[in-house]
Amino acid sequence: MISVVIADDQELVRAGFEAILAAQDDIEVVAEAADGREAVAAARDHRPDVLLLDIRMPGHDGLTALPRILAASPPTRVVILTTFDADEYVYEALRAGASGFLLKGIRREQLVDAVRVAARGDALLDPAVTRRLIDGLVASKPPKPHVNAVLTPREHEVLLALARGRTNAEIAAELFISEHTVKTHVANVLMKLGLRDRVHAVIHAYETGVVRP
Repeated sequence: MISVVIADDQELVRAGFEAILAAQDDIEVVAEAADGREAVAAARDHRPDVLLLDIRMPGHDGLTALPRILAASPPTRVVILTTFDADEYVYEALRAGASGFLLKGIRREQLVDAVRVAARGDALLDPAVTRRLIDGLVASKPPKPHVNAVLTPREHEVLLALARGRTNAEIAAELFISEHTVKTHVANVLMKLGLRDRVHAVIHAYETGVVRP
């Protein structure tokens, strides 16, 4: 079962999300939170696989709570779920450790899929903001010198594929290796580069100039 905490200041939003997710056989909503403080407490008490976190909430907002949530429960994947898609929120949330960024206008099946994708540790960015995120990363500063000398040639190929949004199955097909081997390479890439997950591998690849738009 994938355990989920829903943090949003609107009760109806929380109830709607819970109804959608609770209808799935493989997802369990273990707690709700109405503000950032409650979200941190829920993360500490339940250590959920995924925490859906609104940005604008009273008291401690989502961005303030995010690093505290990850400190309280490091394995938790935090997905920012909001009506706001301003660039600064995307950058700040991802750099603070969020594993994804979705807009509240998504369909119910997209919400369910997002929880499953985040629980697997896969990249999760709303298509509406992905292009602006990449453009902003590249335009904000020149690429850093390559710091990927620690990667083997195969791991470098896997990093390139991750940056292009490929799934494990797609990478396996492209490189003629098994999905299990791909998972091993992805884990090695994240460990060697000190990255939290696949989303941050994508950011790293664009910031260092490994991949260009």
